This record gives sequence, C-alpha cells and structure tokens, in this order.
Amino acid sequence: MAKTSSVEREKKRQRMVAHFAEKRKALKAIAKDTTLAQEDRFTARLRLAEMPRNSSKTRLHNRCIVTGRARGVESRFKMCRIVLRDLASRGLIPGMVKSSW
Repeated sequence: MAKTSSVEREKKRQRMVAHFAEKRKALKAIAKDTTLAQEDRFTARLRLAEMPRNSSKTRLHNRCIVTGRARGVESRFKMCRIVLRDLASRGLIPGMVKSSW
C-alpha cells in the first residue's frame, strides 16, 4: 500500500484539474490565437502562470485504484502489475488468464 498522504495528494490534484479545466482551456485558447493583439495574449499567459501548478493536467500521475502504487500501472485496468497478476491468477478478471508453462 502506498502512503495515504500520497494518494490523498493525488486526489486533490485531480479535483484541482477538474475545477480549473475550463478556465485554463479559455486562457490557452487566447494565448495561442495569433489574430489577437500581443498584449492580450501576453496577459493571458501571465494569468495562466498565476494559476496553481497542481491545476495543470500534466501534474497528474497514474495510481493503482486498489493499492495506490504509482509505478507499473496498466492504464486499461487502472491497476498496478502486481494486483493485476494476482487478480488474473485468481480468475477475477473476465477473459484474462495467467499463462504458465
């Protein structure tokens, strides 16, 4: 199990990303629009820089939904490799069979 604080920090980041998503999208659109005046684009970039860092989508990290482990997470199942292998061995994931020879 991962530390509870790490898992909670990641959940907080996810909430922040969702909260600021529309505002960030609008500011990025203004900053990239070459038809606008350069001053407007610059102020949009400044306002974007003033926003919290954790509101950026790139700060998110995949974590296992069972254990909270940050490494070796299979994106299709949102589980780490260890939990995925264990559940597949027990036959709890439909259609997945652990091969052994």
